[in-house]
Amino acid sequence: MTVCLGLDTIGQVLLRHIALSSYRNYATLKLDFSGASVVITGYNGSGKTNLLEAISLLSPGRGLRHAVYQDVSSFDAVHHNFSGFGIHARLNCRTYGEVLIGTGLVGAGQNKGGRRIRINGIPRSADMMLEYCRIIWLIPAMDRLFCGAAGDRRRFLDRMILAIDPLHGRRVLDYEKAMQSRNRLLIDNIHDMAWLDAFEAQMAKLGTAIAIARYEMIRLLNTTTNRLYTGCFPQVELSLEGVVEKILLSLPTIDVEENFRVLLKEGRATDRITGRTLVGPHRADLIVIHKEKSIPAGLCSTGEQKALLTGLILSHACLTGQLSGMTPILLLDEIAAHLDAKHRKVLFDILATLGVQAFMTGTDRALFTDLEGRAEFFFVEDGRIYLKS
Repeated sequence: MTVCLGLDTIGQVLLRHIALSSYRNYATLKLDFSGASVVITGYNGSGKTNLLEAISLLSPGRGLRHAVYQDVSSFDAVHHNFSGFGIHARLNCRTYGEVLIGTGLVGAGQNKGGRRIRINGIPRSADMMLEYCRIIWLIPAMDRLFCGAAGDRRRFLDRMILAIDPLHGRRVLDYEKAMQSRNRLLIDNIHDMAWLDAFEAQMAKLGTAIAIARYEMIRLLNTTTNRLYTGCFPQVELSLEGVVEKILLSLPTIDVEENFRVLLKEGRATDRITGRTLVGPHRADLIVIHKEKSIPAGLCSTGEQKALLTGLILSHACLTGQLSGMTPILLLDEIAAHLDAKHRKVLFDILATLGVQAFMTGTDRALFTDLEGRAEFFFVEDGRIYLKS
């Protein structure tokens, strides 16, 4: 069983109410929660994941599906456009008390811009939501993470960092903007050395900081997964693969930054031909090894990969609570489908030990019998949700 230290000093964050309007298959929806974990069952296509996605939008970014807002908004058949959507939530936090978060789009004209966010009635940036809640998810689309593209694994790692270090998202965004500007100068054959030097200096500084943050997260996860869940979920060994990442292992930070800047300058001719930057943290890969078997996670069975990923998410949830000072809200879509009875029971016990509020979905309520008396059960049908005893 897990040994997550310091839970008495962590502020519990609970979603107590959510209201949706014009959100996918929900014209309107209002739900109250007791603060316990929540199990949502229903037929495929009934809207279970839609609700989890709406909750995921209480954090920066485009949610667990990474959807464009036009896909989220309901379609207005009368005016032949997308009507926008609204999400209103009430959270209870030990640190802040009751917190009201509202987010959404107003009308079709807003679909090309960013969504609006209000916290306690005051317009705020998306990053400000991290002051009040941290949301972590595990969805079926992530099941092949270890066999997919390196970019998927980078984004997975960066989102894990963001739950603990809210500034990481800004660093990644600023790095990508500087890289795009540099690429444009090279592609357009503009030989402005001052601008190229400036963009490369910015990329070197930000890129080094990004690589350091990733290494620190990997160190923490390796330590946590080795300490937690022994005998429950497979342990992993994580590492980073990349040019800048290799330099970081052997040189002080200030020297890494300078080395990266020189590599960018020396690579201008090649990058001009390819139309992209070939060196940097944007090309790093997260390497995941099944520790007990000493094999890459991508070579493990589907069940083993699911167990590895679940263990990583649980370790991250523990870290998030300890380092941010607040328990995260977990969104676990179809979590029980590929776990046997033993692993399901262990999972549910770990969630209780972590003190998190978890929202879990599935088609078969019988898979969640070990949560009877410990969770609220809801049933979804035709865009409506019912509390089930």
